[in-house]
Amino acid sequence: MNPFIGEMFGTMVLILLGNGVVANVVLNKNKGQNSGWIVITAGWAFAVMTGVFVSLALGGPGSLNPAGVIQGFFAPGANIGEGLTLIAAQFLGAIIGAILVWLAYMDHFNATPDGPSKLACFSTGPAIRNPVNNLVTEIIGTFALVFIVNAIATVSTGGTNGLFPALVGGLIWGLGLSLGGPTGYALNPARDLGPRIAHAILPLKNKGDSDWGYSWIPVVGPIIGAIIGGVLFRAIAG
Repeated sequence: MNPFIGEMFGTMVLILLGNGVVANVVLNKNKGQNSGWIVITAGWAFAVMTGVFVSLALGGPGSLNPAGVIQGFFAPGANIGEGLTLIAAQFLGAIIGAILVWLAYMDHFNATPDGPSKLACFSTGPAIRNPVNNLVTEIIGTFALVFIVNAIATVSTGGTNGLFPALVGGLIWGLGLSLGGPTGYALNPARDLGPRIAHAILPLKNKGDSDWGYSWIPVVGPIIGAIIGGVLFRAIAG
């Protein structure tokens, strides 16, 4: 039971199932090809739920998100050293999860000539590229995530096993349906940057670039949004 191990494997599962559903929908010759946004958002909901379960079962806090850890630095009694260790575990798990998606869908990556479609199986990208608006979207989405997760944690007490991860999974589904369209709702620096690093280093055929010019938005936006969400909730709830 180790927080580092819990967060690493939890984030690995998050990316394996989350990016896995994107690959199933986007890549050529898949049974799920072109099944649409509802399938992607549902897949990500289950990915988050199961990732949280794995992290908690192995001794992690079930965060899976560096932005969530960073917003916790602003809470009384925060242990920044422990938080940085969790962030390292999350990024490592995200890279491993992305590599597993590549291995599972290797033939389908090879059968897909379109570089942007391959990148979409690793990291997010905007529907309309406007850095300011894209940043605002990620801030709002992650603010909602952290603010509501704090509310869920506050009211879902009482020792009901599995309730918290299931409710967070439902929240992720709702956020994807409501706010995911403009940017692909990263909401999580590790979810985006870890797989983007994997995309850059993996020997993908005709993969194109990793869109590093956009990569700062799904890192900075979620951190800002998480800090606002966490600080505001604690200020209101007391």
